[in-house]
Amino acid sequence: MALIGVRSALRFGQSINESFLFNSRSLMISKIKFNTAEETKKSETDTSPSANDDKSNVEIEKLNKQIVELTEKNSELLDKYKRSLADGENLRQRLTKQIGEAKIYGIQGFCKDLLDVADVLGKATETVPKDEIKDSNPHLKGLYEGLIMTEAQLKSVFKRHGLEQVNPLNEKFDPNFHEALFQQEVEGKAAGTVVVVSKIGYKLHDRVLRPALVGVSK
Repeated sequence: MALIGVRSALRFGQSINESFLFNSRSLMISKIKFNTAEETKKSETDTSPSANDDKSNVEIEKLNKQIVELTEKNSELLDKYKRSLADGENLRQRLTKQIGEAKIYGIQGFCKDLLDVADVLGKATETVPKDEIKDSNPHLKGLYEGLIMTEAQLKSVFKRHGLEQVNPLNEKFDPNFHEALFQQEVEGKAAGTVVVVSKIGYKLHDRVLRPALVGVSK
């Protein structure tokens, strides 16, 4: 009987142990399931539509900011490009004008030097006594005719290159082309009329090389 009692006690103890182990395993499995459910819920909460919307809004704001910055930079570069084009065109026009003027007025210095030669020829022809120019005086006549021909040829060369005389006798005084040396009263002449030309002037195309030295009526 004692042996039976011991066996019964052992079986009862084993039953208690198994029941404890089963309950422990059940609690552990329930805890694992609870934790898994919490993590799933948390994950679903993090990926909810509101969170996604917030991220999208942030990204959109960043993109809009980048668009504004790029637009400003593009406008700035476009403005600089247009300014560079305008400056280049202005420079091209200035250079073209300078080249054109150089072609036209490049001989200006040379022409100024020849004006003295023209003055000397003019004085030489004026000083020859006209009453001495006769067939009986062939040397003087030949010299005079040679001076006249040389002067005419020089004037032709001047004209071919755009150099013209300014001889404003009996014309209205123009300060752009004339230089007044004196004024005098002349009967029958309106005030401001050129009555004496002391030295003939010259212009190269529309540019004055030497103003005419004149006397003006008052």
